[in-house]
Amino acid sequence: MPTPMALRHDWTRKEIREIHALPLPELVFQAQLVHREFNRTDEVQLCKLLSIKTGGCPEDCAYCSQSAHYKTGVSREELMSPGDVFVAAKRAIVEGATRFCMGAAWRHVTDGKDFDRVLEMVRGVAALDMEVCCTLGMLTESQALRLKEAGLTAYNHNLDTSPEFYGEVITTRVYEDRLQTIAHVRKAGITVCCGGILGMGESEEDRIGLLQQLSHLDPHPESVPINMLVPGEGTPLADAEELDPLVMVRAIATARILMPASRVRLAAGRRQMSQEAMALCFLAGANSIFTGDRLLTTPNPGADADHRLIENLGMKAMQSA
Repeated sequence: MPTPMALRHDWTRKEIREIHALPLPELVFQAQLVHREFNRTDEVQLCKLLSIKTGGCPEDCAYCSQSAHYKTGVSREELMSPGDVFVAAKRAIVEGATRFCMGAAWRHVTDGKDFDRVLEMVRGVAALDMEVCCTLGMLTESQALRLKEAGLTAYNHNLDTSPEFYGEVITTRVYEDRLQTIAHVRKAGITVCCGGILGMGESEEDRIGLLQQLSHLDPHPESVPINMLVPGEGTPLADAEELDPLVMVRAIATARILMPASRVRLAAGRRQMSQEAMALCFLAGANSIFTGDRLLTTPNPGADADHRLIENLGMKAMQSA
């Protein structure tokens, strides 16, 4: 297996399949070698994710409790006030976060007072000397530029899964829509946060396909969140079979080898993982997590639990992004 000495954007399915299929100890070892070459292995970035507009999304993503297509018990809430967002951002700083992410349950950004309010939020959080990330759905070029001018550091827009499996999960938009938004973000000079979700019924080949798509983005996404599905009541995936955490370890290790300099984020699903499984994910190359007791509407370990985990592993929270 080739260990990349330089960043590549031409990984073939065959190459990725061979890496992904390595015996797990060998795969983790190879990932750790790459991780040590490109990153500090003793620190983890803490990121805070806040839902600034909850529920009522017109998309039909089968995993999402905020979709208006399903009866999930998630109440629709209007866009938060900038003042409340600033309070949450300051609390995140106290909890050790260096990146503050704001998510709105929209299909796409609409110009007008709501977008103007989001721009105000971005300016205010940026003034706190944090990395500022948004996930607001699809963006136009001009909207991406306005976010950049407001001080946005990163934009999250996940590919979710492979192109082949995508239509089994979402029918209200196509894969190319996601790639176009990512292109608009990149053109505006904003860094890209882009990853996927495992455990939605996809095959191993679909996981390999997702990783290939991510690794072919040029430049690679600066942040690659790898999520484990947290089944939401009322969604089509509510009864999805629980994913073996070692599948997460294998995907994270492969992502680290393919995208050596990216922050690989162990994202949703950590409540379903043991401390030992999370330790393996860090060993495999994860160097970022979401902290706080909720990720949008998904339960997550609290900040205290995260600090205990990091301390128990002899690691430390990244002090400055």
